[in-house]
Amino acid sequence: MPGFKVHITASTALGVAYGAGAAVGYDVPLPACVLAGGLCSVSGMLPDLDSGPGTPLRESVSFAAAVVPMLLIERFKQMGMAPESIVLAGGLTYLFIRFGVGRMLRKFTVHRGIFHSIPALAIAGELAYYICAHENPWMRAFNAGAVMVGFGSHLVLDEIWSIEFRHGFHLKSSFGTAIKFWSDCWYANLIAYANVIILALLIMQDPTINNQMSGGQNPNTIATPSIDRTVQ
Repeated sequence: MPGFKVHITASTALGVAYGAGAAVGYDVPLPACVLAGGLCSVSGMLPDLDSGPGTPLRESVSFAAAVVPMLLIERFKQMGMAPESIVLAGGLTYLFIRFGVGRMLRKFTVHRGIFHSIPALAIAGELAYYICAHENPWMRAFNAGAVMVGFGSHLVLDEIWSIEFRHGFHLKSSFGTAIKFWSDCWYANLIAYANVIILALLIMQDPTINNQMSGGQNPNTIATPSIDRTVQ
């Protein structure tokens, strides 16, 4: 199977293309493009969070612990939190991801389990959309798309590496274990699909979406002013 360097190189290349394409083709602000490219790059490691102690788990958890609290600042402000409370919430989020999430992943996950699947891909995109608070829902979708592209590149490469051409064409036993809709563990499947549904409901109830989409506004009339304000 492809190693860490192959996955991170592929997702980084896709992240550069993703950000550059948005900047050149859609006039998305450069900082937003750089952020999306970085999210795509790091997301190429996410499926291997179930691989146990090692570089993918260590680097992904460390990156998430550092970045997620910063991405949540706008959401904390929307909740009316005071600056001191935002700092405390950010610190607690860091500690939870850095030590709690990492430990749970090492203890409860199985390699090539539910993390290598389509529902896991959907969860990664939904989490990115929900965490990356922005007044323009299309910019949030832009970041979520970057995460899904990086995550998906890992799954595709795993399947490509499961095809053997050296002694004639044949499929390895690992074929079909990356791009799948369920794992062999029924409760992992239940948890995964429950998370997909719960996150979808949370996103649908998000006040930003309700405020922007009320009145049947055209997406272009929503996106353009928000992007202009971001540039300013």
